[in-house]
Amino acid sequence: MGEIFGGLPWWVKWIAVPVIALVVFGGLIATVVGFVIGLLFKALVFVALVGGLIYVVRKFTSSSSSRSDW
Repeated sequence: MGEIFGGLPWWVKWIAVPVIALVVFGGLIATVVGFVIGLLFKALVFVALVGGLIYVVRKFTSSSSSRSDW
C-alpha cells in the first residue's frame, strides 16, 4: 500500500482519498450510525420502562402490605 501512495502529494492521501471514501460509503456509514443510535435509544427506553415498572411494583406492594386490614 505504501508504494501506491508513495509518489503522490500529501493532500491526495489525507484529503482526496477520505473525501472519495465518504462520498462512496457515505450512505452506508449514515445507515450504520443511524442504526446504532436507534438501538441505543431503544435500549434507553427499555431501561427506563423496566425501572419505572420496578418502582411502581415496589410502591404498590409496600403500600398494600402496610394496609393489611382489608
